[in-house]
Amino acid sequence: MSGAAVWGARAGVLGGWRASWGLALLLGLLLKAGGAASSVSPAAGIAPPRFNVSLDEAAPRRWLPVLRHFDPSFLRTALATIIGKTVPDWVHDVLRPVASEMDKFLPQPFEGEIRGMCDMLGLNVGDGILINLAYEFSAFCTSIIAQDVSGNIYHGRNLDYPFGNFLRKLTIDVQYIKNGQISYTGTTFVGYVGLWTGQSPKKFTISGDERDKGLWWENAVAALLRKNSPVSWLVRNTLEEAENFQAAVIKLAKTPIVADVYYIVGGVSPKEGVVITRNRGGPADIWPLDPTRGEWFRVETNYDHWKPVPTWDDRRTPAIKALNSTGQKNINFDTLFKVLSVSPVLNNLTVYTTLMSAAKPDKYMTQIRN
Repeated sequence: MSGAAVWGARAGVLGGWRASWGLALLLGLLLKAGGAASSVSPAAGIAPPRFNVSLDEAAPRRWLPVLRHFDPSFLRTALATIIGKTVPDWVHDVLRPVASEMDKFLPQPFEGEIRGMCDMLGLNVGDGILINLAYEFSAFCTSIIAQDVSGNIYHGRNLDYPFGNFLRKLTIDVQYIKNGQISYTGTTFVGYVGLWTGQSPKKFTISGDERDKGLWWENAVAALLRKNSPVSWLVRNTLEEAENFQAAVIKLAKTPIVADVYYIVGGVSPKEGVVITRNRGGPADIWPLDPTRGEWFRVETNYDHWKPVPTWDDRRTPAIKALNSTGQKNINFDTLFKVLSVSPVLNNLTVYTTLMSAAKPDKYMTQIRN
C-alpha cells in the first residue's frame, strides 16, 4: 500500500464519529505496513522519564511538579489534536457544559487531579475530562503473563496507540508515594490520570487491553453519568487498595466500568496469573494460568481468547509461537522483551513496552519504542 493510500485511509477512519471502528481499521493498515520484517531489535527503545507523585498531596496539586518538566504549549497542542481526532462533536456538546459540575459524579481523586492540571495548562475542564476518556477506548495492546519453571511470574505488555509522535514524548513512569513509601508504580501519559499498566510491589501487576464492542461513546457517557468507573481508573484504584492478587482479581472482575476491557493480572506466587474478560457489569470470562497442564503463559491482544483473531490483526499467533520457541525454562525479563519485539507484536503503533514482576518490583522497566 502506498504512503498516500495509508494517509487517505487514516484521514477517513479518524474523521468519522465511530472512532473505535476507524482506529481498528487504521491499526490493521499499519500492522500490515510494518509486518514485512520478521523481528525488531530488542535494544530499540529508550527509558521514559520517571517521576514521583505524592498521594499525600492534595489532588489538584499533586501533578504540578510533573507538568513543570514539559512545554505547556506542546502539551496543549498534543491534547487538542488527540481530542479533535477521536472525540465526536456530540460528546463535546454533552460534557463541556457540565464540566463545572464534575465533582458531583466524578470520583476523587481523579476529578481533582484533572482540574488541577487544567488550571495549570489553561485548559477547559471539559477538555481535560475528554482527553482522559479518549484514551479509554482505543488502546490496542498485547499483554503476556508467564510463569517460569521455578514458579516466578513475569508480566509484559506493548501499548499500541495512534498519535505516537505525541505520545512517545508524553510517556512517563510514575512512582506513587504514600507515607514516604512507593505505594504503586505505573506507566502513563502526561495529562492522563488513569493507568493501563501498573505494579503494586510484592503484591500484583496489572495491564489493560481494549475490548472493542462498538458504539463506545454512547454507552461510556451514559455509564459515566451512572458513576461507573473508567477502566484505567479502576486499575489505579486496585493498585492502591487491593491487598493481594486474589483481592485484585475480585475487584477488577466485579466493579462496574464504562467500557468492556481485558484485565491481565500477575501475582507473586506460582499459578497467580489470569486474563479477565470484562463486560461493563461484570466478568464474561476468567482465564487463569494452568502450568500443570503445560499452559504456563497467556497471551491477550484485543480479542476474546476463545474466538479466532481477524487476519488483518493477528498479533496473538506470532506471540504464542515466540513463547513456545523460547520455552518455559528460558523465560525471563530479557526473553519476554524479545517476544514483545517480534513483528507484528511490535508494530508501527507501539508506543511503549513494559516488563514487570511484582515479586521483583525493582525490575519494573519501560522502553519507549520507535
